Amino acid sequence: MVREAKREDLQELLELYLFLHETSVPEHSAHLAAVWDQILSDENHHLIVNEVNGKIVSSCVCVVIPNLTRGVRPYAFVENVVTRSDVRGKGYATQCLDYAKAVAESRDCYKIMLLTGSKEQKTLDFYTRAGYNCADKTAFIRWL
Repeated sequence: MVREAKREDLQELLELYLFLHETSVPEHSAHLAAVWDQILSDENHHLIVNEVNGKIVSSCVCVVIPNLTRGVRPYAFVENVVTRSDVRGKGYATQCLDYAKAVAESRDCYKIMLLTGSKEQKTLDFYTRAGYNCADKTAFIRWL
C-alpha cells in the first residue's frame, strides 16, 4: 500500500535509509524530532512509503516547489528513492514514483526532477522506464 508517511514511521524509515547510502541510523535527538515534525507538517513535503505486509519496503520524497516561471506553476523534486535490497524488482519503487507523479499533477506542477548518484545501468534504466530522462537537463551538484 502506497501512502504518505505517518509519525510512527520514523524508525522504520531511518532503517530503510540504510539501503540507500546511510551507514547508521541517527541517534534520536531533539534535532531529529524537530526535523521529523517539520517534514510532517510541511504541505509541500511528501514522504511517500510503500508498505507490504505491515513493513515499509520502499520510499521516496517528493517536494513541491513554488515557482514564478512557467505560468507561475510549481515543479516537483524527487529524492531518496530507496527499496529494501531483498525485495527489489517487484515494482515497489515504481509505485512510489507513480504516487509522486500524482502528487505533482494534483498540484499543477509543470515538471518533476530527479537526481541519482548511481552510475549503474540497471538503476538508470529503472528511472527511464519510470518516465524520466537524462537528456533534457544537466545537473550540477555543489556539496556543502
